[in-house]
Amino acid sequence: MPSGPAPHTTSSPPDAAAECRLLVVRHAKAVPKGLIEDVERPLSDRGRADAPRTGAWLAEAGYRPDLTLCSPARRTRQTWQLLAPALPEPPAAVYDDRLYNAEPNVLATVVTEGAAGLGCVVLVGHNPGLHELASALCGSGPRKLLEKLRDGFPTAGVAVVDLPGGWETLTPGAGHLTAFWSPRR
Repeated sequence: MPSGPAPHTTSSPPDAAAECRLLVVRHAKAVPKGLIEDVERPLSDRGRADAPRTGAWLAEAGYRPDLTLCSPARRTRQTWQLLAPALPEPPAAVYDDRLYNAEPNVLATVVTEGAAGLGCVVLVGHNPGLHELASALCGSGPRKLLEKLRDGFPTAGVAVVDLPGGWETLTPGAGHLTAFWSPRR
């Protein structure tokens, strides 16, 4: 179960200044680097087992995203495709080339553009960018969760970041870390 306040269970568009939620998901474990071109690296056996667990956790916790923004890399696409069936109403996925191994500022730009008018968005991508983004956004939250996030962002992990001021406040320190989960911690 997630730590912190109960998750939003509706998916109606928020008011411009209403709270929004970003579900930051790191792709599940992939095969080692060097065996194949990086963008084509598939999930490992462990990754194929962990991704559905991530979807089950999201569903059990009551998160109902309106949209998924996903890197086009094979491992991120596979992660989304394996976790989505666990969700009661999986949202549409947008595969954006800018998300492949992106820096935090690029991730924030893509989210801000894609999330307009939505309440909850999933971002599926790569480290180190995802870890850096989540760490920078989370200016508040339970101390233990913030410490876990600072320690690293495991594969198939999820950081739930609430933005009380809406998507326009997707800036360093503006987010609240509501939950941080992974199948291996």
